Amino acid sequence: MKATVLAFGLSSLALGACVPQHQAAKQMPGPVLSVAEAKAQAVESRKDEMLRELATCESGGHGESDRPIYGFRGMFVGRFQFMPTTVRAVLQQRDGTVLSLREAADYAHDYEKAKELAKYMIFEQGQVNAWPACARKLGLHQQVSEIQSAQAQ
Repeated sequence: MKATVLAFGLSSLALGACVPQHQAAKQMPGPVLSVAEAKAQAVESRKDEMLRELATCESGGHGESDRPIYGFRGMFVGRFQFMPTTVRAVLQQRDGTVLSLREAADYAHDYEKAKELAKYMIFEQGQVNAWPACARKLGLHQQVSEIQSAQAQ
């Protein structure tokens, strides 16, 4: 009986050794970010949210919509209510881009381009007061300070 059990045990071990033992490779749920990358991504997300709030306030609640928005008899255009002359001046100062007034108005109507311009004006030039009423209403000075503090840490 002992010999049968021993033979059975040995054959089980032998068979187990013949069967390939593969473990499924564990896949990560997505790209792994460093702490610095995650922090930078969180700061950019917070900037985008603040700019979305500003665009919604300035455009009378239209935020990111594609519909052209004009304010004060066409003097201000787009979600951020830029004057075309402001768009021209800031772009030329930022990177040397020269636009006609029509091109500047089209630029202001493009939400993504206008958002990047507003981000530059606020965070690079410190021009939070370019939107005085909404800056007060949304507490932009405080939000910008908090974002810059988070960015510096």
